[in-house]
Amino acid sequence: MTNINIYCLFDGSNELYGVYSSIKAAHRDAIKLCNKGVSAVYMKNAEGVQKPSITLLRNIFKGEMDVKTQYVSDICTVTILKTGLKE
Repeated sequence: MTNINIYCLFDGSNELYGVYSSIKAAHRDAIKLCNKGVSAVYMKNAEGVQKPSITLLRNIFKGEMDVKTQYVSDICTVTILKTGLKE
């Protein structure tokens, strides 16, 4: 049985922006969508607010399913949801 991880990206109005199989592509687009306004982009999750990085995102999602993390700035909030498909 194969597990396929998918990453769903939701924009500021909670509409589905895209579905990715690559965590790197989801992270890149989340930063791009959220980088509006004058403040920096930060990641907000159960561990608190931190500076975003691909390594941090991988560690948050590692071994977990149906986990959300948010990218926040002064104007925008973007959410990434990790879920999976079983084959």
